[in-house]
Amino acid sequence: MSSTFHSKMVSLCSEDEGLIFNIQRFSIHDGPGIRTTIFMKGCPLRCEWCSNPESQDFFPNLMVRDIQCKGCGQCVLACSRGAMTINEKGRKIDWGKCDQCLQCISSCIYQSLNVCGKYLKLGEVLTEVLKDRAFYKNSGGGITVSGGEPLSQGKFVANLLELCKKNGLHTVLDTAGYASWEILSEVLPFVDLVLFDIKHLDPGEHQRVTGVENHLIIENFIKTSRRISIWLRIPLIAGFNDSEEHIGRIAHLGKTNGIEKISLLPYHEGGKTKCEQLGRPYLFSGGKAPSEEHMMRLKEMIERKGIRVSIGS
Repeated sequence: MSSTFHSKMVSLCSEDEGLIFNIQRFSIHDGPGIRTTIFMKGCPLRCEWCSNPESQDFFPNLMVRDIQCKGCGQCVLACSRGAMTINEKGRKIDWGKCDQCLQCISSCIYQSLNVCGKYLKLGEVLTEVLKDRAFYKNSGGGITVSGGEPLSQGKFVANLLELCKKNGLHTVLDTAGYASWEILSEVLPFVDLVLFDIKHLDPGEHQRVTGVENHLIIENFIKTSRRISIWLRIPLIAGFNDSEEHIGRIAHLGKTNGIEKISLLPYHEGGKTKCEQLGRPYLFSGGKAPSEEHMMRLKEMIERKGIRVSIGS
């Protein structure tokens, strides 16, 4: 995706309206306690193993659930591009013709065609978040803003988190750190904890599987650590970033910058089915999680450095 296109799509969101693809209540894996996680849509990275590929684009997407299709043909009539056909084998979509106009969605009464991504006002999001205020208080939880990459909608995220702080909520930012320091520093005053993703320390390897180098990410990680508490999160993939030497280097980076915790997140194929629903290939076929024994060795190695570790959260 070109930088011009990226800027155009992000500009569609404003300081009081954001593009969100999911609001997950009673989340227990995105920071301390029971939380509500707001998933912002749009990400400048293209991680090949992404478990939420529907989060990547900076516009609402068509997602298809063919298992719910009854073959009524109404979507074929609604599609002005001729991208949909139905025969005895079922519905077929020519994704090369689909322009994401989303006109077909309202024609489907069986919910086999859905839109991923909705523009919501600050007040609408805050109202949803405050519904579970009692659970936050009792568990030490709060709100987590995740993505996609939430910093791609930095103005909206800063304003949302500021509102949450004014309402006495604990706030967490879950980020890959790929944004200007100007944007990040505007968000951080309203954040209590940052969940910071580090995918690989080698710039070439990082660019090969995410589409971007990691210099800006590491620079923002170090700057952020000087201002706020960090839990460092590593998506752990066998043969890619799970060597003891590499994890040891990440642990050293975390230790020297005063992080509170490292989370080892074993690879899974959660994004494969979603890619099919979006009409795009899953590019990380053959990926595997490290064995449980290897993950335990990594956990013990990190703990010997005096860093708290969790697996899977």
